[in-house]
Amino acid sequence: MRFFQNKFPDYQEGGKVEIDPSKWVPQIYSIVESIQEGMPPVFDNCDGGIYVGNSGIAYMFYYIAQNDAFKDKRSSFLEQAVLYANMANSSNYGQDKASFILGAAGVHTVTSLVYDAIGSPQIAGKCLEEFAELSKICSPINFLRCGSDELFVGRAGYLCGVLNLRQKLKNQTVPDDVVNQLCSVTVASGQQYRGKNPSVPLMYSYYDTEYLGAAHGVSSILQMLISFPSFVKSSHETEALLRSAVDFMLSLEQENFNYPPAMDEVKRRRPDKEELVHWCHGAPGVVYLFARAYKVWGDQKYLDVSLRCGELTWQRGLLKKGPGICHGVAGSGYVFLLLYRLTGDQKHLHRALKFAEFLFMPEFQQARIPDSPYSLYEGWAGTVCFLADLLQPEKAEFPFFNVFME
Repeated sequence: MRFFQNKFPDYQEGGKVEIDPSKWVPQIYSIVESIQEGMPPVFDNCDGGIYVGNSGIAYMFYYIAQNDAFKDKRSSFLEQAVLYANMANSSNYGQDKASFILGAAGVHTVTSLVYDAIGSPQIAGKCLEEFAELSKICSPINFLRCGSDELFVGRAGYLCGVLNLRQKLKNQTVPDDVVNQLCSVTVASGQQYRGKNPSVPLMYSYYDTEYLGAAHGVSSILQMLISFPSFVKSSHETEALLRSAVDFMLSLEQENFNYPPAMDEVKRRRPDKEELVHWCHGAPGVVYLFARAYKVWGDQKYLDVSLRCGELTWQRGLLKKGPGICHGVAGSGYVFLLLYRLTGDQKHLHRALKFAEFLFMPEFQQARIPDSPYSLYEGWAGTVCFLADLLQPEKAEFPFFNVFME
């Protein structure tokens, strides 16, 4: 099995979940120190963008610096964020300039956030201008041979960057007309590709695989498209198409509430012991699409399916691949913080707390050490964001994946 058995007692109705900062803040400080030692801001750690590179560590420092639980360390955390962001900007990202998760677009996004936070609007503005210029690269419908639409290197990722800059900086350096054009091209690409299967509203491929999950698949592409109200409401036809595409994703739900990683596994389900219940592939990532759909349309079925994703994550989310947010325990824990924000139900906060506690239990020491053990997505930096969000669950957000914009 890819997960540890969940032996925790579930939430008892009427109970109050207590999260003690005096317990968690020292734990977080200790992890942060190990990250600084294990992954210093040097050139050798530039590769991998925000996913496993310096820029991801810069984001961690920026993010926890905004948290009131760490206000005494805000200045020093932002100083570290600057060091990591500056080093990340020293790399030449070549063909990955428009890539958000793996390339320059994500680096410019994080650097803009960091310099805005320290009160340096001129440097932040320069990074914003460089980010905005990258929209020209991803405007052509097939600008990447491997697939132009997905989250890590494609248009959905660039749109994710736009979304985060608008949310956190209230910045519209990339204006609505450019955003709507990128969204329209993404829809046209999905319609063009789905010609192979006319019964599917929109479909995409990445390296010839029709992925469905958050990392490279349809769910995160749709999530980004429905996160821009100006595009969703641009016409009745557009809104109807997007909603039908979301409903198609919902129709792929399996009996155990999971989602196949790709279309070629819809009818050929993999063995139980090999099932993927990760943010990158499976319900813990697809849930963000349905949560966003619920915020956009208010249809109960989207909340219901989000809750079912949570039930599966509670059963199978104590993952053996490490602590991280991409395919680790913290990524599962973030599902419960999402559901807590959606519902206010203490049950989800209880579950998030239990997953956090598991990270420090002897059994977790049997988990695999990731290839990039300190990084934002695979390692402890993303886990720090999760643990910090336990202390402010009403504001919790999976890095760059916030669905609460209203």
